Amino acid sequence: MKSVLFNRRSFIHYGAAAAVVTGFNTAAAAGTASEADRTVRDRLWIWGQMAGAHNKEWNLPRPSRMTPAEGAFYLGVPNLMMVRYNKEPEMPFDPFAISLRPLKRVVWSMTGAGGETNAEVRNHVFDLAHRFPNITGFIMDDFFKPDGQGALTTEQLQELRGQLEADEIKRPLYVVLYRHQLDLPVQSSLALCDKITFWTWKSEDLHHLEHSFEQLETLAPGVGKLLGCYLWDYGNRAPMPMDLMEKQCALGREWLRQGRIEGMIFLGSNVCDIELETVEYARQWIAAVGMEKDEAVRP
Repeated sequence: MKSVLFNRRSFIHYGAAAAVVTGFNTAAAAGTASEADRTVRDRLWIWGQMAGAHNKEWNLPRPSRMTPAEGAFYLGVPNLMMVRYNKEPEMPFDPFAISLRPLKRVVWSMTGAGGETNAEVRNHVFDLAHRFPNITGFIMDDFFKPDGQGALTTEQLQELRGQLEADEIKRPLYVVLYRHQLDLPVQSSLALCDKITFWTWKSEDLHHLEHSFEQLETLAPGVGKLLGCYLWDYGNRAPMPMDLMEKQCALGREWLRQGRIEGMIFLGSNVCDIELETVEYARQWIAAVGMEKDEAVRP
């Protein structure tokens, strides 16, 4: 494993500052890639939630006040997953979408943290995407219940699928899947999704990330995949061990080269301003590899 880990000492000649987030363009707004849109940075995302959303329940060392847009700028990534947490933000979402206009791609949650959702929210998010062209997709957070059933019934998910397919602009539907859910009966729901964001809830299970990702590829071979990278060990409510942070980044970069994943998501904006070593590592790693071009990096 040491051969694939990024050497922290190699950061010195890159400096500490990440590159400035660029504005989105027509190709990005349509969810496609242009010739100028094929760098590693173009495949990187931040998970965004309301400022301070995690302050009370995750044993963070200090409170956060960083907004999603600030988190993207701080890490130096152009794409953001905007996910509702504890029913916040409240509708309408337009003021928050305005703050995210400078980003290339924004994916907005149809189901929020804990799988919370209702038809009014879903319809509002769908309408929001028609008014903000850099909203290029939708995500269902915490979608699967302990028995493998979804936060939406099969009929509701099929209805949402039909709504997306009927629209003249095709926006993919993302879903959250955790390592500990790989053995649940989730195949029928995954078949109605376009992309899977894959997360390892407890840091100790990252020691088996290669094997669990192979399981995911067997479970859903035809679905696009993004690797979720925690900056804080939420499963243990503790700091993410640095060797495992390095492993997430190293494997993510390798899988991007191989075309096994379409992107990496750093979670999240709510911990970017509390002086975590993992956050600074991610910033400098992004600054170091962000402008690399690779023909294996998928649109």
